[in-house]
Amino acid sequence: MNTATTSTATVSLMVEIPESLHLSMQDYLQTHELWSQERIMQAALSLFLMQNGVNQPHVNSLYLDSLFGFAA
Repeated sequence: MNTATTSTATVSLMVEIPESLHLSMQDYLQTHELWSQERIMQAALSLFLMQNGVNQPHVNSLYLDSLFGFAA
């Protein structure tokens, strides 16, 4: 994969998470209409990567876009 180019492609993931985490996410989504599961997962994953040493502008941009509600 060429990390130097910015791509608009998306990848679908299937992950297992604890039921309590899923229920908490569903509760959050019921009261925050502008958020979606996809937006939460993008924000969480990009924040995790940034906090663990990934210093790539496109990751930072994805985090900020998901946090402030811009299309990725």
